[in-house]
Amino acid sequence: MKQLKKLGNFFYGLVFTALLLVAAIITFSTFDFPGNYKLYSVMSGSMEPAIGVGSVVLIKPQESYLPGDVVTVKDTENPREPVTHRIQSIEEATGGAIIVTKGDANESADSGQRLQKDILGKVQLSVPHVGYIVSFGKTRDGLIFLVIIPVTIIIYSELLTIKNETIKLLQERKKRKLTPKEKLEVEIGEEEIKIEKWYHRLIKKIVGKLS
Repeated sequence: MKQLKKLGNFFYGLVFTALLLVAAIITFSTFDFPGNYKLYSVMSGSMEPAIGVGSVVLIKPQESYLPGDVVTVKDTENPREPVTHRIQSIEEATGGAIIVTKGDANESADSGQRLQKDILGKVQLSVPHVGYIVSFGKTRDGLIFLVIIPVTIIIYSELLTIKNETIKLLQERKKRKLTPKEKLEVEIGEEEIKIEKWYHRLIKKIVGKLS
């Protein structure tokens, strides 16, 4: 029985840690890291083999860029989906330097003119496969399955633990005369049980709406 409990605690800790990592990755792909770092997903094979499909890249803005730098830039055709490509050349022009980018796996350079202000940052490192999680986590289904459901399970599990400990404490104290302080603790414990029951009903409603 103790071994099963240890195994359960291990998997609980594993799921909890994984949840924190996923939440952190999704959060930092939306907001900036300290130091002005940011995460972006690479969901195409245009930079293979240097950066594979489904990778996530960590970028940081630079004061200047050089040919050969791998950068994440605003896509002129789809501003909401930045592109991570290599700088092929920098051409000086009257309105400012024009950045020409190209994917390593592409035969031709990217279309459209890009200025230095269009560069979001230089790639500092890339991590394979994590981009799939980030992209899925930003969808409605991803938010439900990667964040809402795990968080709900963890909160319910903690409430269940509190409930069991409270019931055990109440049963022990009902066997003897209580001090005023202990009576107050019993009342608080009974309120905690009511909260747990309410939360249990709430979970059923959420599951019912999702199914």
